[in-house]
Amino acid sequence: MTFHVLTIFPEFYRGPFEFGVLARARKMGLLRTRVWDLRNWSFDRHRTVDDRPFGGGEGMVLKAEPVFLAAEEILPARDVSRQRIVLMSAQGARFDQAAAARLGTYQDVLLICGRYEGVDERVSEKLADEELSIGDYVLSGGELAAAVVVDAVARLIPGVLGNEESARQESFSLEPILDYPHYTRPAVFRGWSVPEVLLGGNHDEIRRWRRGAAREKTLRLRPDLLERK
Repeated sequence: MTFHVLTIFPEFYRGPFEFGVLARARKMGLLRTRVWDLRNWSFDRHRTVDDRPFGGGEGMVLKAEPVFLAAEEILPARDVSRQRIVLMSAQGARFDQAAAARLGTYQDVLLICGRYEGVDERVSEKLADEELSIGDYVLSGGELAAAVVVDAVARLIPGVLGNEESARQESFSLEPILDYPHYTRPAVFRGWSVPEVLLGGNHDEIRRWRRGAAREKTLRLRPDLLERK
C-alpha cells in the first residue's frame, strides 16, 4: 500500500520514515510513503497556503484551494473503494487499532496534515472521507499524528514484523485490552522476581496467567477500555 502525506513541512519526514519498522516495510516493498509539499499547489510568489478566517478570530486557516488541487493531482480519478483521504485533526474520531486495521485495507491513503488555527471546513465536508485524531490534545500540526498513523498501519501489513503472531498479540489487537506483562533475563533483578509460572514451561498455565495479567493491567492502567465492553 502507499501512504501519501500532504504537509507544509515535508522535511519533517526525513527522520520518522527512515528507521525501524517503517524502514523495513519500505525496503521490503510492502509499504510506500510519498511526502508532498502543499506549497507546490500555491501560485503566488510567497507560496501562500493560509489566510485570515472569515468572521474574525485568532490565527490563520489553511485554504481549501491548495488542498483540493493537491488531492486531485495525487489521487486523480479516485476510486473510493481503494483510496482514502484522511484529515488529521484534533476534532476527528479517535484513531485506534481498529482504525489502523481498516486503513490497511486500502491501496492508497492520503493523510492531510492540518496546521495553524485549522483547515477550511470545506476540506472536511467535501474532500476528506474522515477526520482522525490520535488523542484528546492539540498538536502544533498533523505531521506527528500522521507519522503515528503510518507506523501503526505498517505493523499490521503481513510480512513487516516477520512474526505475524506478534502483531496479533499486541495491545488492542484481539479486543480492547492491554498486552500482558513481559519479562526477560535475569529472572531476579534487584530482588524482584519474574512470576514463577513463566519459568515452569507449562504453556497452558502461562496462557491463563497472561490472560489474567492482561486484564489486571488494563483495569489498573486503562479501566476505560473495559468499561466500553
